[in-house]
Amino acid sequence: MPSATRGASDEQRPGAPVLPAAPAAPAATPATSAITAVPVDTDGRHLPGSRGLRRTQLALFGAGLATFLLLYSTQALLPALSASMRLTPGQASLTVSAAAIGLALAVIPASALSEKYGRTAVMTVSVFTAVALALVIPFSPDLTVLTGLRALQGVALAGLPATAMAYLAEEVHPSALASAMGLYVAGNSIGGMSGRLISGVVAGSFGWRWGLASVAVLSLLCAAAFRVLIPRARNFRPGPVNPGALLRTVGTHLRNPLLDRLFVLGLLFMTVFGAVYTVMGYRLVAAPFGLSQGLASSIFAVYLVGTFASALSARVTGRFGRRGTLYLAIGTTSAGLLLTLPDSLGTALLGLVLITAGFFTGHCVASASVGRTAVHGRAQASALYLAAYYLGNSLGGTLGADAYHSAGWSGTVLVGLAAMALAGGVTLYATVRAHAGALGRSPAAAR
Repeated sequence: MPSATRGASDEQRPGAPVLPAAPAAPAATPATSAITAVPVDTDGRHLPGSRGLRRTQLALFGAGLATFLLLYSTQALLPALSASMRLTPGQASLTVSAAAIGLALAVIPASALSEKYGRTAVMTVSVFTAVALALVIPFSPDLTVLTGLRALQGVALAGLPATAMAYLAEEVHPSALASAMGLYVAGNSIGGMSGRLISGVVAGSFGWRWGLASVAVLSLLCAAAFRVLIPRARNFRPGPVNPGALLRTVGTHLRNPLLDRLFVLGLLFMTVFGAVYTVMGYRLVAAPFGLSQGLASSIFAVYLVGTFASALSARVTGRFGRRGTLYLAIGTTSAGLLLTLPDSLGTALLGLVLITAGFFTGHCVASASVGRTAVHGRAQASALYLAAYYLGNSLGGTLGADAYHSAGWSGTVLVGLAAMALAGGVTLYATVRAHAGALGRSPAAAR
């Protein structure tokens, strides 16, 4: 989808540009008709099976992998950071929250810059700046420096999620777009899991600084692969950055009650996810579990459940509807939170599975609904959703860690249940409004 300030293009192009119609031809034989049905590369976009498409897919997979390797690289290390620097869980969680806040604040400006300087240029600067900071971060002498560098890293990373989808929409033929975006999202998911796993396992043997260094080196390799593989953009047309138009579009979206509810839902689901995954490591290394740092980090393999939940979310939504699926996601997440309360490793892991499945289902429904709801300026609407989403990650990590420090794991669970209660209230309000509209009130009332 287009991503930034050119309001006219955003309003007129809900997806990738439509290929020009083929010129009229003499009556064709059946064989000729079959040939002309194959997608034709009339505008330079990469076709299914082409070398350019393979390079694009691998490049964006590597970029997504690098981005999410770095974004969550400290989350599995929080117990080690607390022990090394004598930090409370809330203080250590700032290393995760700072990166999320930086990304949330920078995602809209980054999308605007990509309209002037190009998607490839913004993505390249983004990923290599983030990697350069990653190579310095392991030498941080204290929490202040570490948190500051992580915040800058979050700002740098914003260029990837802000522009990758727009690049794919412009450069990939519509017949191959779904698979290309799917591989990019897979890179995000695998990167998010791998960053936590690798840093945690390495830190268990060599310390947190080596854990971060290992992620930095792997991210550098992914960034280099991205730069080597990414094809030259052939369909990007630069335009001026128009702050006034950007602010007007953002303001219009923020005055849309339905979009506001979707932004809030994304924030609340991510609050639970951020709280649970930030604090669970502390719980598993403490009594009665007493797991090692490396073994406790292996819980992040549960993240793979999210990949399957995301793939099934469209089918579930088709059966239960958008609000029905949200209720299901809220209930599943809440049940998972309650299952983690007993001091049993088996129920804790089962609870994590349910929390992860519920979170990804809710996130998929909310994010997809943003694209359908925003009639104009879809790129800005998506950027606002991402901003709310990552602010939720920061909020959840901080609140969950502080609650754990004050009241133990039950405090973290209470934070998650409160977020799900609010999400249930938002969804129930939408249901009541929709039913009121169906009973004959104005269409606006149903929003």
